[in-house]
Amino acid sequence: MSQDGVNNSRRLLLLGSTAAVGAVGAGFVAVPFLASWNPSEKAKAAGAPAKVDISKLEPGAMLTAEWRGKPVYVVRRTEEVLGMLEGLADRLKDPANGNKDQQPVYADNLQRSREPELLVLLGVCTHLGCAPKFFAEVKPEPFDADWQGGFFCPCHGSRFDMSGRVFNGSPAGDNLLVPPYMVEDNILIIGIDEETA
Repeated sequence: MSQDGVNNSRRLLLLGSTAAVGAVGAGFVAVPFLASWNPSEKAKAAGAPAKVDISKLEPGAMLTAEWRGKPVYVVRRTEEVLGMLEGLADRLKDPANGNKDQQPVYADNLQRSREPELLVLLGVCTHLGCAPKFFAEVKPEPFDADWQGGFFCPCHGSRFDMSGRVFNGSPAGDNLLVPPYMVEDNILIIGIDEETA
C-alpha cells in the first residue's frame, strides 16, 4: 500500500480485468459485424449452379429448371427438328450467332449447344423479358403458317426457332441466351463450365 492509502496492486488488477473484459466484449461485438459482410445463404444460392437430372428427358420433350431466379429451358431435340435448322437462315435475324454474347464459345454453332440434340436456353424473351412458350410440333400455327416448331412469346409475338434464334419480324432483337453449362453422367449443371469452373 502506498502512503496515500491506495493499493497499487489492486488498482493494476482492476485495470487489467477491465481491459480483458472490454477486449472480450469488443470481440463479441465484432464477430456479428464482420459476419454481416459474408453473403447470405440466399445470395449464395442465387449465384450457385443448378443441377438437373436429364436422364428421363424424352426426344421432343422440354423441362424447365431455375437458375438465378430465371427459367431455363432444356429440350431434347429430335433428328427431324435438327434437320430443319439449316433451312431457316433466310428467315432469321441472326442465323450465324453474330452476337457472341448470346452463347458460350462451345454453343456458337448451328444447334447452339454442346451436343446437337440437347438445347439449353434461358427462358426469357430478349424483347421485354417475358417467358416464351415451347412448341415442339412441326405444324402451322396461327402466328406463322410456315412454323417448324420452337418458341413463341405470346406477350408481343416474338418467334424463335428450335435453337433459340429469333425470326425476322419479331420485336425481339436478339437470340435467346444460352447460359454456361456442362453435362456429367446425365446431370446438367447450369451456370458452370470449363471457363467458369
